[in-house]
Amino acid sequence: MAMMTGKQYIESLRALKPEVYFLGQKIRSIVDEPMFQPHLYGAAMTYELAHHPEYEEIMTATSHLTGERINRFTHVHQRIDDLVKKVRMMRLLGQKTGTCFQRCVGLDGLNAIYVITYDLDRKYGTDYHERFKKYLREVQENDWMPAGAMTDARGDRSLRPSKQKHPGVYLHIKERVKDGIIVSGTKAHITGAINSHEILTMPTRTMTEEDRDYALAFAIPVDTKGVTLVFSRQTNDTRRLDGVLDAGNPKYGIVGGEAVILFKDVFVPWQRVFMAGEADFTTPLVETFAGYHRSNYGGCKVGLADVVIGGSSWIAEAHGIGNASHIVDKLTEMIAMAETCWSCTLACSYEGYQTPSGAYHIHPLLANVTKLNITRMVYEWMRLGQDIAGGKIITLPSEKDLNSPASGPMLEECFSGKDGFPPRDIIKMLRLIENMSVGAGLPEAMHGAGSPAAQKIMIARRSGIEKKTELAQSVAGIRRDGYFEAIVGKEEKAHWNEVRKKIEERKVQIY
Repeated sequence: MAMMTGKQYIESLRALKPEVYFLGQKIRSIVDEPMFQPHLYGAAMTYELAHHPEYEEIMTATSHLTGERINRFTHVHQRIDDLVKKVRMMRLLGQKTGTCFQRCVGLDGLNAIYVITYDLDRKYGTDYHERFKKYLREVQENDWMPAGAMTDARGDRSLRPSKQKHPGVYLHIKERVKDGIIVSGTKAHITGAINSHEILTMPTRTMTEEDRDYALAFAIPVDTKGVTLVFSRQTNDTRRLDGVLDAGNPKYGIVGGEAVILFKDVFVPWQRVFMAGEADFTTPLVETFAGYHRSNYGGCKVGLADVVIGGSSWIAEAHGIGNASHIVDKLTEMIAMAETCWSCTLACSYEGYQTPSGAYHIHPLLANVTKLNITRMVYEWMRLGQDIAGGKIITLPSEKDLNSPASGPMLEECFSGKDGFPPRDIIKMLRLIENMSVGAGLPEAMHGAGSPAAQKIMIARRSGIEKKTELAQSVAGIRRDGYFEAIVGKEEKAHWNEVRKKIEERKVQIY
C-alpha cells in the first residue's frame, strides 16, 4: 500500500470499530463525531504534507527494510540526518496546525523498541527483534499510525506496580497461554489513541523482578476485543459545538486528543509481543523512548511558538501598536526563547550516535535539556502572547452574540481596530491566542514526555559531574595537569617553585 494522503487516512479509520466513550456516551463513528474531527485533521496533516513536493524531503524517508519510500513517521532513523529531519518535520507540522499532531509518540515508540529488542535478544537469545521488524514492515507498508502508549495510571506512587491495591492501575500480563499473553490494566492520557490504527505499548517505569508481569511491550489493533477508549476532556473543548469562531483553532483543536485506554482480558498473540517479563530492560526502554520524545519538543513546540508569535504580531498591528517599542521588545523575547529551544533540539540531533541495532539515537543529556527548557520557556512566551493580546482573550463575547441582531452590529464596532483589519478577523486571532496560551497546551508542555523532575534526574545522571570535578581540580592545581606540564616543559611543582623564586628576585630588585 502506498503512503496515504490526509483524506485517505481519515477514510481508513472507517474500517476500524474501536470501543470509544465520551461524556458518558458511546461514539458510533469517530470520523463523523464533531468533537473528534479537529484531532483527526491535525493527524491528517502528517499524511498530507508527505505528498507535496516542497515537503517531501522532510516528510518522507527510504525504508531500510524494503527500500521503498515511506512516511517519515514510520521510519527507524538510520543516520544523523534522519534525526535532524525528524525535528525539522516536528517544527513544520507545529507551524501548519498550531497544536499537537499526535503521531510522534508512535514514531518514538517504534524507534525505541527497535533499539532495545536488539539488545534484549543479544542477552537472552529471544526473537523479539525479528518479530518487531516484521511488525514495523507492516506499519510502513500500510502507513499506519500507532498510538504510543507508555503512561500507566500508576495509583499509589509510593508502591511498586506489583504492590498496588488495584493491579489494573498498571498494564500487566494476567496470563501466559500457548499462543500469546492475556493482559489487563490501564494506559492514561494517550495521545491520538482514538484515531490511531494501532496501540503500541511500553512500560512506564523501571520494573524489578517482582514486577516482571508489568514489564511488557506489544502492539494490537485499536479495535481489539477487550479494549475500551475513554476520550478525555480539554479546556473549552465543547466550544467547538457552539460554532467555528469560539473554538480558537477549529480546524486542528487543542493538544492531542488524549484518551484513557482500558484493557480487560485482552489477548495479544506472541508475534505482536516485544517484551514479556524482561524487567532489566525496562529502564533502557523507558530512557531510550524518553530521549527520542523529549528531543521532539524543541521542534513541535517551537512550531507552535512560530504561530503564536505571528498571531501576537498581527493582533498588535490590528490594535495599532505594532511598532511600539514594548511590543517589539516582547516579540523579540518570544523569538529568542523559541530559537534557544530550537538550538537545543538541533544540538541533540546532530550529536546523536549509532546504536548496536544500527538505528540512531539522540544525545540523551541534550534531549533532556531541550525538554526542561520547554517546560519553562513555553509558559514565558505564551505569557508574553497574552500580554500583547490584552485582556480581551478571556472576556470576548460568544459567536452567537456576534450573530444576534440585537447585539451583533454594536459588538463588531466595539471590537474594531485599525483600518484593514475586519472585526471578525481580530476576534478570530484573539481566540487563537486564547486557545494556545491559556488552554491545555501549557500543562501539556510541562508534563508531556515526562515532568521536569524526570528531566532533572536524567540530566544529573548524564551530566558527568565527576569529570567536571576533575576538570576543576586540574585547573585549580589540585590534580596533575599533564598538558600544562608539556607546555612549560617540567613538572608543575617545579614550575611554580621557579616562579616563586623569580618573584622574590624581582621584589629584591624593586625594593
